[in-house]
Amino acid sequence: MDRKPDEKYPPPEPYDHGLLDVGDGNLVYWEVCGNPAGKPALVVHGGPGSGCTARPRQYFAPDLSRVVLFDQRNCGRSTPHASDPAADMRHNTTAHLIADMERLRIHLGIEKWLLYGGSWGSTLILAYAEEHPARVSEIVISAVTTTRRSEIDWLYRGAGQIFPEAWDLFRAGVPEAEGPHALVTAYARRMESPDPRVRAKATADWCAWEDAVLSTETYTGPAPYSGRPDRARQAFVRICAHYFSHGAWLEEGQLIRDAGRLAGIPGVLVHGRFDLGGPLVTAWELARAWPGAELTVIPDAGHLGGAATSRAVLAALDRFAVRT
Repeated sequence: MDRKPDEKYPPPEPYDHGLLDVGDGNLVYWEVCGNPAGKPALVVHGGPGSGCTARPRQYFAPDLSRVVLFDQRNCGRSTPHASDPAADMRHNTTAHLIADMERLRIHLGIEKWLLYGGSWGSTLILAYAEEHPARVSEIVISAVTTTRRSEIDWLYRGAGQIFPEAWDLFRAGVPEAEGPHALVTAYARRMESPDPRVRAKATADWCAWEDAVLSTETYTGPAPYSGRPDRARQAFVRICAHYFSHGAWLEEGQLIRDAGRLAGIPGVLVHGRFDLGGPLVTAWELARAWPGAELTVIPDAGHLGGAATSRAVLAALDRFAVRT
Protein backbone atom coordinates (compact mmCIF):
# COMPACT_ATOMS: atom_id res chain seq x y z
CA MET A 1 0.00 0.00 0.00
CA ASP A 2 1.45 3.36 -1.05
CA ARG A 3 1.72 6.03 1.64
CA LYS A 4 4.13 8.73 2.74
CA PRO A 5 6.61 7.79 5.52
CA ASP A 6 4.83 10.01 8.07
CA GLU A 7 1.32 8.80 7.20
CA LYS A 8 -0.43 6.05 9.12
CA TYR A 9 -2.41 3.33 7.40
CA PRO A 10 -6.21 3.48 7.20
CA PRO A 11 -7.43 1.57 10.27
CA PRO A 12 -8.83 -1.81 9.17
CA GLU A 13 -11.96 -3.16 10.80
CA PRO A 14 -11.68 -6.42 12.77
CA TYR A 15 -12.66 -9.51 10.82
CA ASP A 16 -12.87 -11.63 13.97
CA HIS A 17 -13.35 -11.01 17.69
CA GLY A 18 -14.43 -12.79 20.83
CA LEU A 19 -14.22 -13.26 24.58
CA LEU A 20 -11.61 -15.73 25.82
CA ASP A 21 -12.31 -17.54 29.08
CA VAL A 22 -9.04 -17.24 31.02
CA GLY A 23 -10.33 -18.65 34.29
CA ASP A 24 -11.11 -17.10 37.67
CA GLY A 25 -14.40 -15.83 36.20
CA ASN A 26 -12.56 -13.57 33.74
CA LEU A 27 -13.35 -13.14 30.05
CA VAL A 28 -10.74 -11.29 27.95
CA TYR A 29 -11.87 -9.43 24.85
CA TRP A 30 -9.80 -9.87 21.67
CA GLU A 31 -10.04 -8.85 18.03
CA VAL A 32 -8.07 -9.50 14.85
CA CYS A 33 -7.73 -7.28 11.78
CA GLY A 34 -5.60 -7.04 8.65
CA ASN A 35 -4.62 -10.02 6.52
CA PRO A 36 -5.56 -13.45 7.99
CA ALA A 37 -2.48 -14.86 6.25
CA GLY A 38 -0.23 -11.97 7.27
CA LYS A 39 2.55 -11.82 9.82
CA PRO A 40 1.08 -12.07 13.34
CA ALA A 41 1.45 -9.06 15.63
CA LEU A 42 0.04 -8.39 19.09
CA VAL A 43 -0.75 -4.90 20.37
CA VAL A 44 -0.25 -4.60 24.13
CA HIS A 45 -2.00 -1.55 25.54
CA GLY A 46 -0.85 0.69 28.35
CA GLY A 47 -2.23 1.79 31.66
CA PRO A 48 -2.36 -0.73 33.11
CA GLY A 49 -6.09 -0.69 32.57
CA SER A 50 -6.42 1.67 29.60
CA GLY A 51 -7.92 -0.91 27.23
CA CYS A 52 -7.21 -1.24 23.51
CA THR A 53 -8.42 1.27 20.91
CA ALA A 54 -8.56 1.37 17.13
CA ARG A 55 -5.59 3.75 16.88
CA PRO A 56 -2.77 1.14 16.93
CA ARG A 57 -4.33 -0.63 13.94
CA GLN A 58 -3.11 2.29 11.82
CA TYR A 59 0.54 1.40 12.40
CA PHE A 60 0.41 -1.92 10.56
CA ALA A 61 0.33 -2.54 6.80
CA PRO A 62 -3.09 -4.23 6.53
CA ASP A 63 -2.05 -6.41 3.58
CA LEU A 64 1.05 -7.72 5.39
CA SER A 65 0.00 -8.05 9.02
CA ARG A 66 -2.43 -10.10 11.06
CA VAL A 67 -2.94 -7.71 13.96
CA VAL A 68 -4.32 -8.95 17.29
CA LEU A 69 -5.55 -6.53 19.95
CA PHE A 70 -6.93 -7.37 23.38
CA ASP A 71 -8.25 -5.73 26.52
CA GLN A 72 -6.24 -6.83 29.54
CA ARG A 73 -8.17 -8.19 32.52
CA ASN A 74 -10.93 -6.04 34.04
CA CYS A 75 -10.76 -3.17 31.51
CA GLY A 76 -12.17 -2.22 28.12
CA ARG A 77 -14.58 -4.91 26.95
CA SER A 78 -13.17 -7.61 29.22
CA THR A 79 -15.29 -8.75 32.13
CA PRO A 80 -15.80 -8.33 35.02
CA HIS A 81 -14.97 -4.62 34.74
CA ALA A 82 -12.83 -2.95 37.39
CA SER A 83 -15.29 -0.05 37.66
CA ASP A 84 -17.58 -2.55 39.42
CA PRO A 85 -16.41 -2.75 43.05
CA ALA A 86 -17.47 -6.41 43.10
CA ALA A 87 -14.77 -7.30 40.54
CA ASP A 88 -12.12 -9.38 42.32
CA MET A 89 -8.71 -7.86 41.68
CA ARG A 90 -6.84 -10.74 43.30
CA HIS A 91 -6.87 -12.50 39.92
CA ASN A 92 -5.26 -9.60 38.08
CA THR A 93 -1.46 -9.64 38.29
CA THR A 94 1.39 -9.51 35.79
CA ALA A 95 1.63 -13.30 35.87
CA HIS A 96 -2.07 -13.58 35.06
CA LEU A 97 -1.69 -11.23 32.07
CA ILE A 98 1.30 -13.17 30.73
CA ALA A 99 -0.73 -16.37 30.97
CA ASP A 100 -3.66 -14.67 29.21
CA MET A 101 -1.41 -13.67 26.31
CA GLU A 102 -0.21 -17.25 25.96
CA ARG A 103 -3.78 -18.58 26.03
CA LEU A 104 -4.73 -16.08 23.33
CA ARG A 105 -1.77 -17.06 21.16
CA ILE A 106 -2.70 -20.71 21.39
CA HIS A 107 -6.41 -19.95 20.85
CA LEU A 108 -5.60 -18.13 17.60
CA GLY A 109 -3.16 -20.79 16.40
CA ILE A 110 -0.18 -18.42 16.26
CA GLU A 111 3.35 -19.83 16.58
CA LYS A 112 5.25 -16.54 17.00
CA TRP A 113 4.18 -12.93 16.98
CA LEU A 114 5.64 -9.45 16.92
CA LEU A 115 4.86 -7.47 20.08
CA TYR A 116 4.08 -3.75 19.93
CA GLY A 117 3.10 -1.36 22.72
CA GLY A 118 4.22 1.41 25.00
CA SER A 119 4.23 2.73 28.56
CA TRP A 120 2.83 -0.04 30.82
CA GLY A 121 2.48 -2.09 27.62
CA SER A 122 6.26 -2.18 27.35
CA THR A 123 6.55 -3.65 30.83
CA LEU A 124 4.10 -6.41 29.97
CA ILE A 125 5.79 -7.03 26.60
CA LEU A 126 9.17 -7.45 28.26
CA ALA A 127 7.80 -9.68 31.02
CA TYR A 128 6.07 -11.92 28.46
CA ALA A 129 9.04 -12.03 26.08
CA GLU A 130 11.52 -12.89 28.82
CA GLU A 131 9.28 -15.77 29.90
CA HIS A 132 8.40 -16.94 26.36
CA PRO A 133 11.23 -15.77 24.07
CA ALA A 134 10.61 -18.57 21.57
CA ARG A 135 7.15 -17.14 20.90
CA VAL A 136 8.33 -13.62 19.98
CA SER A 137 9.56 -12.68 16.51
CA GLU A 138 10.31 -8.96 17.07
CA ILE A 139 9.50 -6.20 19.57
CA VAL A 140 8.69 -2.53 19.00
CA ILE A 141 8.23 -0.34 22.07
CA SER A 142 7.58 3.37 22.51
CA ALA A 143 7.69 5.19 25.88
CA VAL A 144 9.71 2.47 27.57
CA THR A 145 8.90 1.49 31.15
CA THR A 146 9.84 -1.52 33.28
CA THR A 147 7.70 -0.58 36.33
CA ARG A 148 10.58 -0.67 38.77
CA ARG A 149 9.65 0.73 42.15
CA SER A 150 12.11 3.52 41.44
CA GLU A 151 10.09 4.40 38.30
CA ILE A 152 6.82 4.31 40.24
CA ASP A 153 8.37 6.52 42.92
CA TRP A 154 9.46 9.01 40.28
CA LEU A 155 6.04 9.22 38.63
CA TYR A 156 4.00 9.55 41.83
CA ARG A 157 6.46 11.45 44.03
CA GLY A 158 9.65 12.57 42.30
CA ALA A 159 7.88 14.41 39.48
CA GLY A 160 6.33 16.56 42.19
CA GLN A 161 9.59 18.52 42.11
CA ILE A 162 8.52 19.76 38.67
CA PHE A 163 4.81 20.13 39.39
CA PRO A 164 4.70 20.96 43.12
CA GLU A 165 1.26 22.59 43.02
CA ALA A 166 -0.38 19.59 41.37
CA TRP A 167 1.53 17.10 43.52
CA ASP A 168 0.43 18.88 46.68
CA LEU A 169 -3.19 18.36 45.63
CA PHE A 170 -2.48 14.73 44.75
CA ARG A 171 -0.83 14.19 48.12
CA ALA A 172 -3.72 15.87 49.93
CA GLY A 173 -6.10 13.28 48.50
CA VAL A 174 -4.65 10.66 50.87
CA PRO A 175 -3.53 12.59 53.97
CA GLU A 176 -3.00 9.35 55.89
CA ALA A 177 -0.16 8.24 53.56
CA GLU A 178 3.35 8.36 55.00
CA GLY A 179 6.55 7.08 53.39
CA PRO A 180 7.86 6.84 49.82
CA HIS A 181 5.41 4.21 48.51
CA ALA A 182 2.53 4.79 50.90
CA LEU A 183 0.79 7.29 48.63
CA VAL A 184 0.10 4.80 45.83
CA THR A 185 -0.93 2.15 48.36
CA ALA A 186 -3.34 4.60 50.00
CA TYR A 187 -4.96 5.33 46.64
CA ALA A 188 -5.26 1.58 46.02
CA ARG A 189 -7.17 1.26 49.31
CA ARG A 190 -9.43 4.17 48.35
CA MET A 191 -10.28 2.46 45.06
CA GLU A 192 -11.46 -0.62 46.99
CA SER A 193 -13.82 1.42 49.16
CA PRO A 194 -17.50 0.40 49.11
CA ASP A 195 -18.39 4.11 49.10
CA PRO A 196 -18.76 5.34 45.48
CA ARG A 197 -17.98 8.90 46.58
CA VAL A 198 -14.59 7.82 47.94
CA ARG A 199 -13.77 5.98 44.72
CA ALA A 200 -14.92 8.89 42.56
CA LYS A 201 -12.79 11.39 44.50
CA ALA A 202 -9.71 9.15 44.34
CA THR A 203 -10.24 8.66 40.61
CA ALA A 204 -10.49 12.39 39.98
CA ASP A 205 -7.41 13.19 42.10
CA TRP A 206 -5.30 10.46 40.45
CA CYS A 207 -6.26 11.51 36.91
CA ALA A 208 -5.64 15.18 37.67
CA TRP A 209 -2.08 14.28 38.70
CA GLU A 210 -1.49 12.10 35.62
CA ASP A 211 -2.68 14.98 33.42
CA ALA A 212 -0.38 17.41 35.23
CA VAL A 213 2.66 15.25 34.43
CA LEU A 214 1.72 15.45 30.73
CA SER A 215 0.82 19.14 30.85
CA THR A 216 3.99 20.26 29.03
CA GLU A 217 3.13 18.05 26.03
CA THR A 218 1.05 18.95 22.99
CA TYR A 219 -2.14 17.03 22.33
CA THR A 220 -5.59 17.68 20.93
CA GLY A 221 -8.95 16.71 22.36
CA PRO A 222 -9.88 16.03 25.99
CA ALA A 223 -7.36 15.65 28.79
CA PRO A 224 -5.51 12.34 28.41
CA TYR A 225 -6.79 10.90 31.68
CA SER A 226 -9.48 13.13 33.17
CA GLY A 227 -11.18 13.32 29.79
CA ARG A 228 -11.94 9.60 29.63
CA PRO A 229 -15.46 8.27 30.22
CA ASP A 230 -16.18 7.80 33.91
CA ARG A 231 -16.34 3.99 33.78
CA ALA A 232 -13.02 3.79 31.94
CA ARG A 233 -11.38 6.28 34.34
CA GLN A 234 -12.41 4.30 37.41
CA ALA A 235 -11.13 1.03 35.95
CA PHE A 236 -7.86 2.67 34.91
CA VAL A 237 -7.15 4.16 38.34
CA ARG A 238 -8.19 1.05 40.24
CA ILE A 239 -5.98 -1.21 38.11
CA CYS A 240 -3.04 1.23 38.09
CA ALA A 241 -3.09 1.64 41.86
CA HIS A 242 -3.48 -2.12 42.30
CA TYR A 243 -0.42 -2.85 40.12
CA PHE A 244 1.83 -0.05 41.29
CA SER A 245 1.17 -0.66 44.99
CA HIS A 246 2.54 -4.17 44.40
CA GLY A 247 5.47 -3.17 42.18
CA ALA A 248 3.71 -5.10 39.39
CA TRP A 249 4.73 -8.30 41.25
CA LEU A 250 8.20 -7.99 39.73
CA GLU A 251 11.55 -8.06 41.48
CA GLU A 252 13.19 -4.65 41.42
CA GLY A 253 15.11 -4.31 38.16
CA GLN A 254 14.04 -7.78 37.01
CA LEU A 255 13.20 -6.91 33.41
CA ILE A 256 16.49 -5.12 32.75
CA ARG A 257 18.46 -7.73 34.69
CA ASP A 258 16.98 -10.51 32.55
CA ALA A 259 17.11 -8.66 29.22
CA GLY A 260 19.77 -11.11 28.06
CA ARG A 261 16.94 -13.58 27.54
CA LEU A 262 15.86 -11.38 24.60
CA ALA A 263 19.09 -12.05 22.68
CA GLY A 264 18.19 -12.94 19.12
CA ILE A 265 14.89 -11.03 19.20
CA PRO A 266 15.23 -7.83 17.14
CA GLY A 267 13.96 -4.87 19.14
CA VAL A 268 13.33 -1.19 18.48
CA LEU A 269 12.89 1.21 21.41
CA VAL A 270 11.53 4.70 20.73
CA HIS A 271 11.58 7.21 23.57
CA GLY A 272 11.04 10.95 23.94
CA ARG A 273 13.85 12.84 25.63
CA PHE A 274 11.32 14.95 27.53
CA ASP A 275 9.15 12.10 28.77
CA LEU A 276 8.46 13.23 32.35
CA GLY A 277 6.22 10.24 33.06
CA GLY A 278 8.98 7.76 32.28
CA PRO A 279 12.44 9.34 32.06
CA LEU A 280 14.78 8.26 29.25
CA VAL A 281 17.21 6.51 31.60
CA THR A 282 15.05 3.36 31.67
CA ALA A 283 15.12 3.00 27.88
CA TRP A 284 18.87 3.69 27.91
CA GLU A 285 19.56 1.01 30.52
CA LEU A 286 17.34 -1.52 28.75
CA ALA A 287 19.04 -0.92 25.39
CA ARG A 288 22.44 -1.52 26.98
CA ALA A 289 21.27 -4.78 28.58
CA TRP A 290 19.39 -6.16 25.55
CA PRO A 291 21.79 -7.54 22.91
CA GLY A 292 20.91 -6.11 19.51
CA ALA A 293 18.25 -3.63 20.64
CA GLU A 294 18.07 -0.30 18.80
CA LEU A 295 17.21 2.85 20.76
CA THR A 296 15.89 5.92 18.96
CA VAL A 297 15.65 9.05 21.10
CA ILE A 298 13.15 11.62 19.84
CA PRO A 299 14.64 15.02 20.79
CA ASP A 300 11.44 17.03 21.25
CA ALA A 301 8.93 14.36 22.32
CA GLY A 302 7.41 13.40 25.65
CA HIS A 303 5.37 10.46 26.89
CA LEU A 304 2.59 10.93 24.34
CA GLY A 305 5.01 11.02 21.44
CA GLY A 306 4.20 12.97 18.29
CA ALA A 307 4.88 12.93 14.57
CA ALA A 308 8.54 11.93 14.90
CA THR A 309 7.68 9.13 17.32
CA SER A 310 5.02 7.83 14.93
CA ARG A 311 7.48 7.88 12.02
CA ALA A 312 10.02 5.85 13.99
CA VAL A 313 7.41 3.29 15.06
CA LEU A 314 5.99 3.02 11.53
CA ALA A 315 9.45 2.53 10.07
CA ALA A 316 10.22 -0.28 12.52
CA LEU A 317 6.89 -2.05 12.00
CA ASP A 318 7.19 -1.74 8.19
CA ARG A 319 10.70 -3.19 8.33
CA PHE A 320 9.63 -6.11 10.50
CA ALA A 321 6.47 -6.80 8.46
CA VAL A 322 8.61 -8.15 5.61
CA ARG A 323 11.22 -9.83 7.79
CA THR A 324 11.14 -13.61 7.61
